[in-house]
Amino acid sequence: MENLRDEFEKIAKTDIFEVGKDSKNFVGNPFKIDYDKTSLLTCDDWKYNVGGIAQGCFLLAFYENDFGEEIVHEALLLRALRPCPIPSDSSVISSRIEYFKEELKTAGKNRQIDQFTRFEFSCSGMECSILGTFYKTADEKIEFGADLENFYSPHLYKVYKPSGKYLKYIVNLRDNDGPLKPDSNFQIGTVRYSSSRKNYSESASTDEKVYMHTKDILGKRTALFGMTRTGKSNTVKKLIEATQELSIKATINTSTGTFQEDINPYNENEIPKEKVGQIIFDINGEYANKNLQDGTAIFEKYKNDATARYSVLEKDNFKVLKINFYKEVIAGQELIRGYFKQFGKQSDYVEDFLGVNLEKPEDNSELTNYYRKLAAYKCCLKLAGFPLSGTNSIKFQGKAEGIDDQILEGSSITPVNGITYEQATMWFTQVWKNYKEWDYLKTYESKKGHEWADNDLKALLRFISQYRQPGEKGPINSYIKLKPIIKYHSPTAIILFENEIEKLLREGKIVIVDLSQGDPEIQNLYSEKICRAIFNSSMSNFIDAKPNNFIQFYFEEAHNLFPKKDDKDLSQIYNRIAKEGAKLNLGMVYATQEVSSISSNILKNTQNWFIAHLNNEDEVKELRKFYDFSDFADALIKFSAKNDKGFVRMKTYSNPFVVPVQIGLFN
Repeated sequence: MENLRDEFEKIAKTDIFEVGKDSKNFVGNPFKIDYDKTSLLTCDDWKYNVGGIAQGCFLLAFYENDFGEEIVHEALLLRALRPCPIPSDSSVISSRIEYFKEELKTAGKNRQIDQFTRFEFSCSGMECSILGTFYKTADEKIEFGADLENFYSPHLYKVYKPSGKYLKYIVNLRDNDGPLKPDSNFQIGTVRYSSSRKNYSESASTDEKVYMHTKDILGKRTALFGMTRTGKSNTVKKLIEATQELSIKATINTSTGTFQEDINPYNENEIPKEKVGQIIFDINGEYANKNLQDGTAIFEKYKNDATARYSVLEKDNFKVLKINFYKEVIAGQELIRGYFKQFGKQSDYVEDFLGVNLEKPEDNSELTNYYRKLAAYKCCLKLAGFPLSGTNSIKFQGKAEGIDDQILEGSSITPVNGITYEQATMWFTQVWKNYKEWDYLKTYESKKGHEWADNDLKALLRFISQYRQPGEKGPINSYIKLKPIIKYHSPTAIILFENEIEKLLREGKIVIVDLSQGDPEIQNLYSEKICRAIFNSSMSNFIDAKPNNFIQFYFEEAHNLFPKKDDKDLSQIYNRIAKEGAKLNLGMVYATQEVSSISSNILKNTQNWFIAHLNNEDEVKELRKFYDFSDFADALIKFSAKNDKGFVRMKTYSNPFVVPVQIGLFN
């Protein structure tokens, strides 16, 4: 920690204006300038001396003139973009062609090129974007503004390439102009300008450390885009690692009675007051399990008491993501609704079944009908094949008068005394088949003012009997449709898994939800259910003025879970986390191959961006809409995903511009 503190102090004390004092850093002179871009003249010798000018590298243009006794301390921060034409290009091209002709064997005796022509041939133009301005205040403090307040005649500027500690100072700039702090910053990687890693000289090396502020991650939205095997998962693991290290330093704040808006989630050292919970939706199983490609899994590194793993299947050392549908009726019904939601509009009898209200009424006069509906619903589960928990017995209030003694041709079945599920199924089936025939049921409405069965109970009776209407021939395919959902059920489950996960996250644990062996509908179902439970809990704390600790969500292969680009439904839980999560201390980290696959509502609320290799113009077009990524549009398509794993363009919440970074390896 002491070494890191010393390093950050050195970075803070760096005088960026010293770059212009060393002629070895000189790369050229501007000949055209405006508020956004400048064009400069450079030559081969100058470029060679500074180790080359890679596309995207940082340059500094110093103003070298004074106004009377006042010296202007100002340096423009530039980014090299592409070659640009210079006025002498046409004549130089003509001269080059003539020179090449002289080199042909048919042209006679070769002539040596003269010194003046050689110099002309070596000159070229370079277009650069202007990222902002370094300037000195009255008290000699160096500050950075992310724009250009004024510019002077271009011939009065000289351009230099920063390296070493000066480059480190630039890439670790913060919007708040404050120094880096060892407790709240971590190394995310090193500066990397290009796919080629050739260094002309040791002094021109660009491998300077790049740090990221943990406040940029916690409670923020972070995106990682790039083709498969470009290092997205490695970057996510680095973020998880940094967050966990910060969480370890946190102290539990047990104070109560503080208004939510007055709660500062950070202490004086910028460490969260409470431990940070992290939940990873692991689509490929690479966080929960060690794999040959990445070596170390998150669980392997934090496998003591810090991590809990959940799976949709029964596996050793994993908790199972299942519920008891017979005991957790409302939660089970939500899962059933979520399952059918994946397939769109259903048959009318299925839609009626999904719309049944199983909430327990407050009015005692409605309890008889409620318990009858509850029994019918459980019979649907039993018919579909859901294993029972406990004994094969069920109770509900039937009606002995005129019904119970007609069920089995004179053999009385009395549900209120307790009957088997098979008997209950027979009872409900006979009631529906004879609903329009039995006198008691036919005259019930005239006596009571309403039918014996309301619409909800009718929907359940249809499902049990498989008859759309009483006495109707031709059974419907009803409860059989529930069979695919049996894999979500556990007869031994005691507590809702989403409540258990939320509790672990409040304690600062890492929870890994292994969805690698689940169908797409399972992945969506469980992910949405868990996210909604955590969001609702955080919102409840916010409304009740209770503190929320930071909870970070991680979504691998986010396109499988998130709403699509044109989906405008803001009520979806992922949109809500993106738009409202900041005030609830909920952070979101998502990784996917395509920018265009993510809802625009999520993209517009994303503060941190890590962009690796993209393979088509459509994705780059989407990316151009955000920050200064247009400066890297061409390079993002060109460089090889195979050889450049972890090479990203990074824009974080507190950094004023995009930085090209080689992400460090998680191990």
